[in-house]
Amino acid sequence: MQVRSVELGMVHNVRIFVRSSFVKPEDIDPHQTPPGTLICAESEIMEQQVVTGIAFSKDEAQISIRRVQDKPGVAAAIFGPLADASINVDMIVQNVSADGATTDLTFTVPSADYERARMTIEKAKANIGYDHIDGSTDVAKVSVIGIGMRSHAGVAAQAFKALSEQKINILAITTSEIKFSVLINAAQTDQAVRTLHTLYGLDRV
Repeated sequence: MQVRSVELGMVHNVRIFVRSSFVKPEDIDPHQTPPGTLICAESEIMEQQVVTGIAFSKDEAQISIRRVQDKPGVAAAIFGPLADASINVDMIVQNVSADGATTDLTFTVPSADYERARMTIEKAKANIGYDHIDGSTDVAKVSVIGIGMRSHAGVAAQAFKALSEQKINILAITTSEIKFSVLINAAQTDQAVRTLHTLYGLDRV
């Protein structure tokens, strides 16, 4: 869509329905909703369904840097070399130790970049200052997406409870306004996705 046309629709509260040019008008059943994408106000869809999709990626690898010196500039010393090596970093979780002097920092990278990412961090050890590195390539990221999360509490908590009941251990969690992601063992990906689909009623949509 041309950006200006969507802006005008937003300003004047006009619903925009984007349809495929490959579908002939005479082939569309006027009594059914034709295939396409509806662009409308958030309020129109927020109350219909809190969670609108579950996504997953098995091409993930986890790297944990243990006992990193907790001081200014450490994050730049870690992620700067990775960026220079064109390695995309996704989930980032930091845990500060009880003494406040060191921290454990975990992040994910594409599994194809795992070895290169480890080598990059190891080469920068003198600048970073850490004890050792742990890593794993048998992990997967599962994401729960829905704009309704902005106004509904407990959406993530429901997922965590459902996963725990299925004995699925969560290795890391990241959240945003309309999405949260969990890192789990890759072997449990299908089970996790089915569990979350059922939890949010997506298997009935």
